[in-house]
Amino acid sequence: MPELPEVEVTRRGLLPHLLQRRVVTVTWSAKRLRLPIPRKLLHESVQDNIITAIDRRAKYLLIRMQDNSVLVFHLGMTGKLGMFPKAAPRAVHDHLRLRLDNDTEMRFNDVRRFGSITVWPAEQALILEEEFNSTKGIEPFGLEFTSASLSRLARRRTMPVKNFLMDSRLIAGIGNIYANETLFAVGVHPKTRANTLSEKQWQEIANCCRKILNRAIAAGGSTISDFLGSSGQPGYFQLQLAVYGKKDKPCPVCGKKITKETLGGRATYFCSICQPI
Repeated sequence: MPELPEVEVTRRGLLPHLLQRRVVTVTWSAKRLRLPIPRKLLHESVQDNIITAIDRRAKYLLIRMQDNSVLVFHLGMTGKLGMFPKAAPRAVHDHLRLRLDNDTEMRFNDVRRFGSITVWPAEQALILEEEFNSTKGIEPFGLEFTSASLSRLARRRTMPVKNFLMDSRLIAGIGNIYANETLFAVGVHPKTRANTLSEKQWQEIANCCRKILNRAIAAGGSTISDFLGSSGQPGYFQLQLAVYGKKDKPCPVCGKKITKETLGGRATYFCSICQPI
């Protein structure tokens, strides 16, 4: 599933192609995604509008229009946004196409159809965005992502620290890959109770998490299964992964075999020597 770095890579890749472009036509497939495609709103709020900004919140992309309408994408597990000449053959799972005033198209392709497309019309966009933000946690690149904030959020929570990092109501956008990698980097076992960590440990987690996310963005994200950036090029951060997907391979620090367990329904990788419980 695309995580924060993959979504940010997509956002940056789309910026030079979409800003100040007018959406000439909007075309959608007849297939349902995680939510029904909002055909009426796409026609009323997106078509014939001009794109003025592209933001990211958690794992969502927010494409902002000149009249303050917002087109919101979640990539789900296999979703991809890319730019194509209008004459380029369409793929089977292209579920949305925005034709622009320079005869290019932005296409949303999603094989497994777990992604979503939402439209916030101009007259409701402000309140809908406030409601949306109220369900999302602090951003890893935001000013609130500090040891003090993390320690405060964790104070009464006995959940494993890995589950804590992945709870989007608390922290926005850290998925399974980067939670595994961050905890290995700071030497904290994934099952450690969140409320037992010191403020110093939270500071190390905040610092390492940002560094790892930045490295992943610089590498174009991770291609674990299907992710492709908006340019169609795969990410290469998977070549730098220390523990994720490395079951039974030697730990890069001590050489002991990496352990894989399931925690909170997600594959969890760690070194029992470098990350003692």
